[in-house]
Amino acid sequence: MAARYRDRTHAGRELGSKLLEYADKRDVIVLALPRGGVPVAFEVAAALHAPLDVFIVRKLGVPGHEEYAMGAIATGGVRVLDERVVRATGVTRAQLDAVTATEQRELERRERQYRGDRPPPDVAGRTAILVDDGLATGSTMRAAVEALREEGAARVVVGVPIAPPETCDAFRDIVDDIVCARTPEPFYAVGLWYEDFSQTTDQEVHELLNRPAASPAVSRITGEPR
Repeated sequence: MAARYRDRTHAGRELGSKLLEYADKRDVIVLALPRGGVPVAFEVAAALHAPLDVFIVRKLGVPGHEEYAMGAIATGGVRVLDERVVRATGVTRAQLDAVTATEQRELERRERQYRGDRPPPDVAGRTAILVDDGLATGSTMRAAVEALREEGAARVVVGVPIAPPETCDAFRDIVDDIVCARTPEPFYAVGLWYEDFSQTTDQEVHELLNRPAASPAVSRITGEPR
């Protein structure tokens, strides 16, 4: 078996070293998928001297079969739908709106918990680097990519420390760039590749987002000079 990451901090430092072509570029923003992606993205943002924020995605599950996604909502008020699933399952617009409202409340709760009063990141015209602690099927990351496209990101880049090669390859057609630091075979599961894969708490997310930026010339959240 290949070597494992010690923890998400170790993984983020390795991933950051593989994304250095995006360092010191004013249009770059690093967006973490919470919660586990935040410690990884913190290290990536530090390596790139780029602002860091979270990009929250909530799956819209089919009523009665919630594990089956019919779409997703994301930071910034975007909703993406898989119309084929909606039609095939017979979900009505009223049901869809009810599920959306429930997940929107949870998304807003997390936004307040992580970001406080700060507005969502403005990605229009920017290069957005989406970071998580790993990819398995990639369904949540795929929804995040679609949402960023809807919000007008100029380029969408995905960066993860670990992923199966087939999942990494599948993203090449939908993003401008993808960096999977390690692609072991057989893969099994993301958590298998970490010695410490303990759950990241909401408090840890909040603290990381509010730590001083690694570069004194850049504000971590906005990316504006200070």
